[in-house]
Amino acid sequence: MKSYQKLTTTHPAACRVEEEGAAPMPSGHGKLAPWWVGSGLLVAAVLLSTITVWVLRQVSGGWLGPMPPPKCLLVPESHRFDCYPERRVVVTQELCESRGCCFIQSSPPAQGKHGVPWCFYPPDFPSYTLESLNQTALGMVGLLVRREKAYYPRDIEKLRLDVEFETDTRLHIKITDAANPRYEVPLDVPRVMKRAENPIYSLNFSWDPFGVLLQRKATGTVLLNTTVAPLIFADQFLQISTSLPSKFLYGLGEHRDSLLHSLDWKTLTLWARDVSPTESFNLYGAHPFYLLMEEGGNAHGVFLLNSNAMEVALQPAPGLTWRTIGGVLDFYIFLGPDPNMVIQQYQQVIGFPAMPPIWALGFHLCRWGYGSSNETWQIVRAMRNYQIPQDVQWNDIDYMDGYRDFTLDSQFASLPSLVEDLHKHGQRYVMILDPGISSTGPHGSYWPFDEGLRRNLFLNTTKGQPLIGQVWPGFTAFPDFSNPDTHQWWLENLQHFYAHVPFDGLWIDMNEPSNFMDGSEDGCPPGELDSPPYTPAVLGDSLSAKTVCASAEQKVSVHYNLHNLYGLMEAKATASALVTIRGKRPFIISRSTFPSQGRYSGHWLGDNQSQWKDMYYSIPGLLSFSLFGIPLVGADICGFSGSTSEELCTRWMQLGAFYPFARNHNTQNEKAQDPTAFSPAARTAMKDVLLTRYSLLPFLYTLFHRAHLQGDTVARPLFFEFPWDVATWDLDRQFLWGRSLLVTPVLEPGVDSVTGYVPQGTWYDLYTGSSVNSSGEMLKMSAPLEHLNLHIREGSVLPTQKPGTTTEVTRGNPLRLIVALSSHATAWGDLFWDDGESLDTFEKGNYSYMVFNVTQNIFTSTVLHASPEATKVTIDTLSIFGVQKLPSKVLLNGQEKPFSYLDNQVLTVSDLGMSLSQGFSLQWL
Repeated sequence: MKSYQKLTTTHPAACRVEEEGAAPMPSGHGKLAPWWVGSGLLVAAVLLSTITVWVLRQVSGGWLGPMPPPKCLLVPESHRFDCYPERRVVVTQELCESRGCCFIQSSPPAQGKHGVPWCFYPPDFPSYTLESLNQTALGMVGLLVRREKAYYPRDIEKLRLDVEFETDTRLHIKITDAANPRYEVPLDVPRVMKRAENPIYSLNFSWDPFGVLLQRKATGTVLLNTTVAPLIFADQFLQISTSLPSKFLYGLGEHRDSLLHSLDWKTLTLWARDVSPTESFNLYGAHPFYLLMEEGGNAHGVFLLNSNAMEVALQPAPGLTWRTIGGVLDFYIFLGPDPNMVIQQYQQVIGFPAMPPIWALGFHLCRWGYGSSNETWQIVRAMRNYQIPQDVQWNDIDYMDGYRDFTLDSQFASLPSLVEDLHKHGQRYVMILDPGISSTGPHGSYWPFDEGLRRNLFLNTTKGQPLIGQVWPGFTAFPDFSNPDTHQWWLENLQHFYAHVPFDGLWIDMNEPSNFMDGSEDGCPPGELDSPPYTPAVLGDSLSAKTVCASAEQKVSVHYNLHNLYGLMEAKATASALVTIRGKRPFIISRSTFPSQGRYSGHWLGDNQSQWKDMYYSIPGLLSFSLFGIPLVGADICGFSGSTSEELCTRWMQLGAFYPFARNHNTQNEKAQDPTAFSPAARTAMKDVLLTRYSLLPFLYTLFHRAHLQGDTVARPLFFEFPWDVATWDLDRQFLWGRSLLVTPVLEPGVDSVTGYVPQGTWYDLYTGSSVNSSGEMLKMSAPLEHLNLHIREGSVLPTQKPGTTTEVTRGNPLRLIVALSSHATAWGDLFWDDGESLDTFEKGNYSYMVFNVTQNIFTSTVLHASPEATKVTIDTLSIFGVQKLPSKVLLNGQEKPFSYLDNQVLTVSDLGMSLSQGFSLQWL
């Protein structure tokens, strides 16, 4: 059997696959030398491993057992790919060797961590052989054959390999059963019609053992090398490993973690689970996508289109192992080459996010435990009284009668009047819905359950009866959103409730789906769906832990396959229903998510706590969801569980004002944490930062347009804009809005300054226009309790607006354009403007779009597309930061205009009175 290694292009077992006329692969490139061996390294590895093992054996008095075979000693610790990943099993030499693997005990890891696997694959472990490979119109098709069984049941002997060169920057590789159909994720993906002509990648195969070797042509960097460990493809255990070109890896959600993942023997599990965000746990959503930064600043991404329970094992080689228990291995690889382009290319496959209504970008307020609609109303009035911006009032489950969906508790009898009052003030109303439908009432007493039962719309047990679990209302059934008939039933329920309470958006919670029982009231039946041969490292050690049985039957497939899609399917049904009911853009916030979710909903980061570390973790959380194509994301400002402090809540309101989705939310039986609950000083600080957000709504709305149109990120990691600056690659205590606005929040108590990284170039204080010139360094910034540091990047134009207390009021106010000149005295920006809520305004041409340019002391506003909406708004002020000297005069469309000029090099021209629909120029001499 051949060894697992990287292959040079002259290796007899290597197959070269490239477009004709492609640039030749660099000969003898060092990155294609054998993967962990080479003449000197091999000897060093053998000697070091042998000496280490011998010393340990002497110290241990022989408890480590006999010396391992030489082939096992050849494998350095960092390159040991786990052959016995089962948890809760003490791996013995006997168990390990029964699988044909190497066993070498190493020092135990620190508590709560995983270390070097004791049981790992030898270089000659049996794998698949590539028996044939034929060209197709889009790429090629191959046959893989396994001659020796692996150690999981129902090993699949013959596999089909499909390769499609979809675009010059996107490669599609799919491995599935050659003889029998298997479950595949029911996700609409693009179908290409012709093969890419000039791919920026080159693809090679190892024939025996089979392996994929993918390189970036421009640099020769090896992006994938799956020859490092055997491919295993059994019915309920699919595993493939690869080397990685660097340790800078991001994505793979949903987890509470730093933005940059550690590769120190870390396993990330993807299985939707209701649990408060906790490090190392699998959380609410599943996103099998990673982005990796390569040496030199290039980036690529990998997406495994698979919805089964999964884990991704990371190790310091650097290397990665995908391990899933169903479906197929369906990979998309995105070549970038910069990180922004990788995310755009990913969304070209999963779909671009929906354009939110403008009011969704205002401030949202909620809590569990208002207790009544009148108390809810009092908070709304208090916010108005203090003139604190608020667009949306929410209610949690206490508005329901007995926690049952589509009902109203008697304490919320005045809710219709409250909603009417909100609408009169240009505000909106959103309430929660859980998927669990109460099943305990007498027949005829609760239409949602009776009708769902009549139409057979709930998840069923293996016996064909509705699976009954337990959630807030008690015993519940769970709608099957994979069934189109369920969408119609969901719509009808929402229509009935909307007739009484004309809500504007919906919050869909508990949709992992969450269950207070494990499985059902009757447990789960025996069998390999609920007790598979291998269970990934899920919280609770069972697929049914705090959810429904994996064997539950749904229209499209079994829950075993569809579990991670439950929130996505509910969001899709809800978005469709809202469009039918309201005829406007839907607004939905969902807890459970899956790739393509951004097309239907936003996301909040779940039930966090009122702690400083939770505030920090919200930043890598929202940045990760930017990578996942869900830009409308935020955390519960000030924390959901526990009691906040005035200082924490003030700092968190400052940070949260720059979440794309900004909602303050609190649990019951804790002190209030809305802005009106605090001292005048704290209340004023919160009000001021919300006014700052509202002033930036034109800029933020334009960012969302670019996300909807082409997959740009809204909240953005610094390394996306400065990929050549390695110092930005692990930053997750700051972030950008778009390419232009740097947010540096305070994340610690008791301080009046903050240290943040300022990338190379000139940056301007948003409030004053004063400049900071940085060589790319950490800078200490003043940060008293009432101040959030915001800096504009040179070369940018930010459209802003005089803020009001709602988006509706704000949108009628005059605009102020802020120009931040580059060192070459240039700048660029844009503005998208429409009515803020109609469906498909861009697609239908009902919008205005302006581009702003500065060059040679001339500012130009060019209208590229116009609509009547833009005639209602004027551009009143132009502020230009970085004007080196006092101008002698300023000309607006050739006519002289008064101006002001400050010592910090800020030029301001007011009273422009220019309609947004008109182009104009302004020159300073």
